[in-house]
Amino acid sequence: MFRLSAIFCPLLLFLILFGLIAFSQAFIYYFILITDYGFNLSATREISIYRDSKEKISEIFSSVMIIKIALMFLSFLLLCSLVFSISKFRNEWLVYLLTFGMVLGNVLFPVWFFQGIERMGQIARLNILSKLIFTISIFVFIRSQSDYIYIPLINSLGFVITGLISIYIIVRKYGMKIKVPSLTQIKYELKEGWYIFISTVSISFYTISNIFILGLFSNNTVVGYYSAADKLIKAFQGLFYPVSQTIYPYISKLASESKEQALIFIRKIIKLVGGGALLASIAIFIFATSIVNIMLGEQYHESILILKILAVLPFIIFLTNMFGAQLLLPFNIKKLFSLSIIIPSILHIALLLPIAHFYKEIGVAGLVVFTELSILIYRITGLHLFHRDLFQGVCYGKR
Repeated sequence: MFRLSAIFCPLLLFLILFGLIAFSQAFIYYFILITDYGFNLSATREISIYRDSKEKISEIFSSVMIIKIALMFLSFLLLCSLVFSISKFRNEWLVYLLTFGMVLGNVLFPVWFFQGIERMGQIARLNILSKLIFTISIFVFIRSQSDYIYIPLINSLGFVITGLISIYIIVRKYGMKIKVPSLTQIKYELKEGWYIFISTVSISFYTISNIFILGLFSNNTVVGYYSAADKLIKAFQGLFYPVSQTIYPYISKLASESKEQALIFIRKIIKLVGGGALLASIAIFIFATSIVNIMLGEQYHESILILKILAVLPFIIFLTNMFGAQLLLPFNIKKLFSLSIIIPSILHIALLLPIAHFYKEIGVAGLVVFTELSILIYRITGLHLFHRDLFQGVCYGKR
């Protein structure tokens, strides 16, 4: 009996600490959403169109960076006011402040710039560097469960170091100059990013908010089980993320030059990559038990059912992205893009509170699948009803 307790208690403590770290990251991601302000898509599109003009790109780069830095300072003030006024956050205030370093690193790392000039390899190398710094530091500095406080610090340092290196590369290699932008340019960038910002905030209702709300209605152990399965799904989705990053600026530029060629290209990507996404979803469902045991360990047995429920997401999200960011935005159909996210997100958040309370992690996983499927159906239906030429061009090769 003593031995069983000696084994079980450390595992339970590990799950609780893992849940705390996951909860703090979910909380801080709200501030990353604020500082991103939709620039990862709007600024990427602008830079892809004007990439032959260094002067114009410098103007866009300076405007976006200044806006993001201003939003970061406002976010930090908001974080401090929340952390020190709410007891749930105040008890672990240092964890949240250290995790905020992710926001600084995210601001310093202009993914949108590298996407716009189609230098995806640069993004990949810098992301690998960030993860390498984090992984090595974990093995070096984390010796016991009491060292958990260093995890958010190490994670944030990885983000910040990568961000500083990216700024150095942009200034030295690509000759970008930081200028004081005009008020007109700042207003323009804010306007361009607004629809995407609203959409991105709405997305958080059925992604980041799941862990956050689950943490409020349950405990860190339950959050740990859900977060573990969620991270596995995101890892599989990450296999297709480089495709999305690579083709978005290309499609944006192609759509401004030839509508027909853009639709042909989108149709090819759906056929080629969509088949891989479907196979990935099927494989995750079939081998969920083995994946959890190998990647997480037997103590995460409760995550198996969650992973099976979420298994369909790589395929659904791939199609959602193709009919959204890769089709609606390049053709400047911002209203349908936004509404397809906002309306299902409102429904999601209305259902999330009671589902998280009564059905915990299993109910939340099912709700996520329902919401993603709703977004996909909304976009396909909207295209079919109001933009039939684009819908037929993608689905049937007709224009």
